[in-house]
Amino acid sequence: MSINESMLPSAGLKLIESFKQRQATIGVVGLGYVGLPLAVVLGDAGYKVIGLDVDPEKIELLRDGKSYIEDIGDEIVSRLVGAGNLKFTTEYTDLAEVDAVSICVPTPLRKTGDPDLSYIISVSRALRDVIHTGMLVILESTTYPGTTRELVQPEMESTGLKVGEDLFLAFSPERVDPGRSDWTTVNTPKVIGGITPACTEVAATMYGQAMEAIVPVASTEVAEMTKLLENTFRAVNIGLVNEMALMCDRLGMDVWEVIDAAGTKPFGFMKFTPGPGLGGHCIPIDPLYLSWKLKSVKYNARFIELASEINTNMPRYVVQRVQDAMNLIGKSIQGSKVLVLGVAYKKDVSDVRESPALDIIGLLQDKGAQVKYHDPYVPIAEGEGWSLKSSSDVLDVVQQVDCVVLVTDHSDFDYQAISNAAKFIFDTRNAFRYRGIESPKIMRL
Repeated sequence: MSINESMLPSAGLKLIESFKQRQATIGVVGLGYVGLPLAVVLGDAGYKVIGLDVDPEKIELLRDGKSYIEDIGDEIVSRLVGAGNLKFTTEYTDLAEVDAVSICVPTPLRKTGDPDLSYIISVSRALRDVIHTGMLVILESTTYPGTTRELVQPEMESTGLKVGEDLFLAFSPERVDPGRSDWTTVNTPKVIGGITPACTEVAATMYGQAMEAIVPVASTEVAEMTKLLENTFRAVNIGLVNEMALMCDRLGMDVWEVIDAAGTKPFGFMKFTPGPGLGGHCIPIDPLYLSWKLKSVKYNARFIELASEINTNMPRYVVQRVQDAMNLIGKSIQGSKVLVLGVAYKKDVSDVRESPALDIIGLLQDKGAQVKYHDPYVPIAEGEGWSLKSSSDVLDVVQQVDCVVLVTDHSDFDYQAISNAAKFIFDTRNAFRYRGIESPKIMRL
């Protein structure tokens, strides 16, 4: 979607040249699982990068060359800080001279189910004091179609500058999957949609110097919708396979055997697996952004709502299955000792946002169970009305409890030793069988 340079305003041409020469300075606002990897990739490409976060503890760690994100090693942060390619701040005034800003702040849902865009609005308003002619602003935070044009553009143009002529605005959805080493910020194709074609061209040039593949699209709305389609696809298919687990349970079949058999088909089938519920900062939340937006045009997103209902109820289903299983071995869940293995939302990460393990712990406690947990990545876990520390000697605790509930299948668990030591295991991930461990005391989702 490259446009002729003669169609670009002079401010855009100047920006593009500074990007190509790696002479630009780029600000990254929000240094979490999205922002910090982005800042590192841009710095490693030769840009000068200023990372901004409101958490002073994060900034101090980064200034000392230390990373708090598993996917980013201390050595690369230390190297880029030492080379002057990465600097960190809590002050927006330090972004006054930057050529571009990428906004990577959270977009959670409120308890009422509607989008909380307060972080985006707050950053947009803070940037008004540093906006200048010849500047690029890119929103990466996942949100509903129309956010960039309806919320961010008016804030930018309140300065008297015009988007597409004096300054440039685009949306580029983050596609981070924490814990992966095969697909990273560098080699995952980068979708970019601008308010105008000039905005798209300028933003594509900036990212194109640091990333392997750029996918320009017609507008910010298309880019915003692309991200929601990706995550809705996953949420709906996970909801489908979770319902398949419920149906197989009712029919007395092994859902894992059904899935493995279906997975042998070389076409027309994509393998998804059931689990204890959805977690993370994207899949449980992003489709509901789309559902909420569509209500404004009187459309009911039935697939999204149904998938959300099924996935949200999985923790309760897991606890019911555990209770039924313990009854079969002559144990009441009330007063029993239960160990939850893994509380992160996915294996080999420390992120507990929206983790189903937190709901499972709370539900087990509500039924009178004495709950402990072990997770090598999460030293402290908290839910509504409870706070626990991770048990240190996992095998000792396994021997003491009546039931082990595997929620997150971390790679560094000693599954064979846990199986040998446990009295009873409920495996929500089929992790033991996938490792060749079979036992009558192991029950699967």
